[in-house]
Amino acid sequence: MKRGIALLILATILWGGNYICGRYLGPALPSTLLNTIRWAISTAILVGILAMNRKSLPVIARWKEFSILGFLGIFSFSTLTYFGLHSINASQAGMISAGIPIAILLFTPLVLKERIGPKSWLGAIVSIIGVIILFQGKHTDASGGSFIGQIAVILSCLAWGLYTVLGKKYGKEIDPLTMTAGAALYGTIFSAISCVGTVDLDSIHMTGMAWICVLYVSTFASVGAYLAWNSGVKIVGAGYAAPYINLLPVWTVVFGLILLNEQLSLLSLAGGILTILGAVLAGLKRGALR
Repeated sequence: MKRGIALLILATILWGGNYICGRYLGPALPSTLLNTIRWAISTAILVGILAMNRKSLPVIARWKEFSILGFLGIFSFSTLTYFGLHSINASQAGMISAGIPIAILLFTPLVLKERIGPKSWLGAIVSIIGVIILFQGKHTDASGGSFIGQIAVILSCLAWGLYTVLGKKYGKEIDPLTMTAGAALYGTIFSAISCVGTVDLDSIHMTGMAWICVLYVSTFASVGAYLAWNSGVKIVGAGYAAPYINLLPVWTVVFGLILLNEQLSLLSLAGGILTILGAVLAGLKRGALR
C-alpha cells in the first residue's frame, strides 16, 4: 500500500514539473511546436514499450477512438496549457488545474450516464467559486493576456475532463498503455498539422536549459508520470487513488514559488485553496462509492 501511495505522489510531482517547464519554455517555443516535439518523443517511447511487451498498435482499427482522445487529451489539453503559460504563472495555472476533477464530474453523467451524488455537486460548486476568486486575485500588473491565459487553462481542464471520461468508456475494450500510445500518436499528428503556416521560426529561442525542459516534459512528465500513476492505481485501487490527483496544484504552486520565484496575492491563494478543497470534496465522495 505504501509503495502504491508513493507512486501516486511521484506521478503528481512529475506532472507538477510539467507546468514549471511549460512556463520556462514559453519564450523558447510556440505552444503548438512544443507540443509536437514533446509528444513525438513520448509516442516513440510508448510504442517502444508496447513492442517490448509484444503488443501492436491498432492505428487503423481504432482510428476513431485514438483520434478523439488524441485531439482532446494530447493536442487540446497540452497546447492550451502551454499557451496559457505564456501569460500566466505556473502557480496560477496549477491552481486552476484543480478544476480537472470537476470537469470529469460534469462530463461523467453526460457520457457514462452515471449518477453523481449531491455532495459531489457541492464540491463542484465550491471549486467553481474558487476559480472565480482566483481570477479576481490576479496580479495588479496583469494585462489582458493573463485573462486569455486563464481561459486557455480552463479550456484545457475541460478537454482533459472529457478525455478522461471517454478514456474510461473506451478502456473497456482497449488497455491503458495501448490507448495512451494511440492517443499520443494521433495527438502528435494534430499538433504537427497546427504548426503548418502558424509557426514563425524567429519565435524559436532554444537554449541548453530549454532542451533539458523539452526532454523532461517528453519523458518524465509524460511516460514516467503515466507509468507511476497507473502502477499506483493498480496497487491501491482507483477509488482510493482518485483524491491524490489534487496534489498536482499543490506541487505546482510549491515549485513555482521556489524555482521560478513566483508571487501570489492573498486573494489568488485563497481562491486556489478553495478550488482544491472543492475538488477534494467531490473526489473523496466519488472514491467512497467505488
